[in-house]
Parts: sequence; C-alpha cells; structure tokens
Amino acid sequence: MRADHPGTPEAPATPEGGALSGGALSGIVVADFGRVLAGPYMTMLLADLGADVIKIERPGSGDDTRAWGPPFADGEATYFLGVNRNKRSVALDLTDPGDLAAARAIVDRADVLVENFRPGTMEKLGLAYEDVRATNPGLVYCSVTGFGTAEGAHLPGYDLLVQAMGGLMSVTGEPGGQGTKAGVALVDVITGLHAGLGILAALRHRERTGEGQRVEVSLLGSLLSALTNQASAHLGAGVVPRAMGNRHPSIAPYEVFEAQDRPLVLAVGNDRQFRALCERLGRPGLADDPRFVTNTARVAHRDELVAALAGPLAARTADSWFEELTGAGVPCGPINDLAAAFDLADRLGLAPRVPESAAGPGQVAHPIRLDATPPAYRTAPPRLGEHTEGLLAELGPAVHRRAAANGRA
Repeated sequence: MRADHPGTPEAPATPEGGALSGGALSGIVVADFGRVLAGPYMTMLLADLGADVIKIERPGSGDDTRAWGPPFADGEATYFLGVNRNKRSVALDLTDPGDLAAARAIVDRADVLVENFRPGTMEKLGLAYEDVRATNPGLVYCSVTGFGTAEGAHLPGYDLLVQAMGGLMSVTGEPGGQGTKAGVALVDVITGLHAGLGILAALRHRERTGEGQRVEVSLLGSLLSALTNQASAHLGAGVVPRAMGNRHPSIAPYEVFEAQDRPLVLAVGNDRQFRALCERLGRPGLADDPRFVTNTARVAHRDELVAALAGPLAARTADSWFEELTGAGVPCGPINDLAAAFDLADRLGLAPRVPESAAGPGQVAHPIRLDATPPAYRTAPPRLGEHTEGLLAELGPAVHRRAAANGRA
C-alpha cells in the first residue's frame, strides 16, 4: 500500500497472500472488483509482478467463472483457476451496509481499483470515482466496459458479442461463411492487457504528481485497436475486409498447405524468403516468374501461386518440411494442438508452465521475463472468501466488529 497514505499499514508478505517483497509492483495494492476474464486476467498479471490483489467477491457464489466448468481440477473450474492465482479473496455483499463499509475501507487504502460492472453500478453503491477520490486522491480507478459509458452503456459486454459487433468475426472463417469467433475470448484478453498498460501509465503519472486518475477501457475500443492492419485498410483506403480463411489479405504465400501427412503453415514475408522456398521445393524458376517476383504480384496471382506450390509441398511430411525450410530461413510450421504447443515451448526453453506446488494445478507461466524483478507464483487461486477474516482484521477494529456483527468474520 502507498507509503504516503496516512495510517495505512504495510501490505503483509504472508503465506496467505499479499505483497511480494522485491516484486516490480511490490507495495501496490489493488482492490479488484473485476469478474470473469478481462479484469481478473489483468490483475493476475499484476499480482505475479508483486501487487497485493484483493479480490472482492459475492458471498456464496463468487466470481461467475467459479462455476464455469467442466473441466475441473481438484474440484475447481479450470477457467477460474487460470486467471486468479496470487490473490486474496474477500467475500462481501455490497448490498449490505456493513460489507459495503468494509469494501470502502479497502478502496480507501488501495492504489488501484479495478471494476467491470455495468456502467452505473459503482455509482449506485457509492463507489464511483468521484466518491472515492475525495478520500483517496491518489487512487488509479480502472473501469472496463463492453461498449463504453455513453450510448453503449446499456449493452452487455460479452466477448462473443463484441467479436461479432466489432468486426472480428467478419474477417475470421472461410470466405462466404457466417463468420467465426476466435477459439478463446481474445477480446477480453486484449482488453485486460490494455487496462494493465493504462494502470501502469497512471501509476507513473501519480509517481510524478501524486495525483490519481480514472482509466477507462472498453472491449469494443480494444478490439478495434487490435484489428491493426484490417482497421487501417478500412480507415486509410476505404476497404471493408472480408473473411479469407487462413489467407492474408496483403501477403502471399501466407496460409495453410497440405503436406504429405498433415497441414503445414507457410508465412513468407519477403522476396528473399520466397526465393529460398522455391529453391528448396525444386522450383527455383518461380522466384523469377513475373507473376511472383514481388509480394504485390504474388498477392495478385495468389491462386496460381498456390497451385504451383501445392504439389511439391504434398510430396513430403510436415516435419520434414519444417526442418528443411526453417533451416533455410523460410518461416513455416505444423498446426499444433495445445499439447504439442506446450511441448514446443518446453523444448525451446520458454518455461511455459508454473510448477504445480507453487500455484495449484495447470497454471500457465507469466509471459514477461524480468531479470531483476521476475514474476513469482506465491499462492494458488483462493477459495471463495478465504482471506475475509484476516483482511477485515487488517482494516481495523471498527470495520471488523461491524462485519462480525453481520456474520462476515
């Protein structure tokens, strides 16, 4: 917790959770009202880096994802387990005056607040930014919404809806199809990353000025930003991109081919790589063919190019091509399932798995490596309300007595 906040105790470095001594974000306390994916994923990444994340959940049911199974591991939904390690869980009924007072006490001592309720909910609870900054002016207050807080405030922020309404499904899937969602709630993940970046920028501003601020991130805004080249094609050239299956609108060959035994991806991004590909396929003349000599020409004659490459590629196995083409500097690889993907990361020394004894079963490692302040895995995802009593005791006798009278401690 902030050293400049009067009367604020230091966040404990205890086996039950709390701040990590030496972590890059050690001393930063996050009041986490986030649910489901975007908020919890982001706050878990902050927790891995040393922040003390206090997850405030509904008594009885908690975060919706606690019930999102199968699959389960040790009786817990793996969806919840995947985004909630290194946190403390406090069960508070925000419609109860005593519990709401406890939540407000947590917020008053926090550096960061994260919430993704429907717009207007925090205002009804008396926890709006305008309410809490009066007593905690240094607070960084992050709101994650589906479609913003103005005309889109009434729209529910579900990832699938945003993939559909935000255009991602229109460019995903086979040509002429109905549109296909990504195989993971990608918009939630991207939004969580944007929210985390905004929080870190706001903390840096507070470090210089002592002032907190509000950070607002929407699923729709994050998706439109993440559409990058597709969005730029529309805004800059008036193009309305459509689904092209596994093809790329601006690069060729950049798609899936059938090898002898299974599919193989080619991702040829320049003329040098294309010439090396042609040589390895035994068709060096293709690199000098006017239809294929430049990337622009290859895109314009994509069907002829694919026909010329398909036969040679089908003559050998995907693994054989992977070894030879990669050695020649041609980007390619097979389509792996998740088991093979993790095995690949293991072989490459990326250490993609958290040791089970550190944070519970089946945890993906933090993707950022820091030499001086590396991510750490202190505790498994918490049981619902696991840290309620200890946290209320930290808040002081008055809050603890009131919560105890309401049966919360």
